[in-house]
Amino acid sequence: MKKLRVLTVCGMGLGTSLMLLMNIEEIGKKYGVKIEGEAVDIGSYKGIACDIVVAASEIAKQLDCGGIPVVLIDDIIDKANIEAKLAPYLA
Repeated sequence: MKKLRVLTVCGMGLGTSLMLLMNIEEIGKKYGVKIEGEAVDIGSYKGIACDIVVAASEIAKQLDCGGIPVVLIDDIIDKANIEAKLAPYLA
């Protein structure tokens, strides 16, 4: 089974990033991909090993991930939108 290390980032590292990570884990199952993830706040994301970083658009614009792809999510509860943006990384 393919694995994808995902880091979700929000302002406080609690609500938004955790909800986003749970949605990504669910979508990963659909693609047969095991999501290994961590939800963190914007002050803690640097230096955490991951394949992609996922965040709401307003937070994502503030991130400097040194070449790691950053996926901007416009609506964290719209699973179809999240899936569409993550599909290239899950295929």
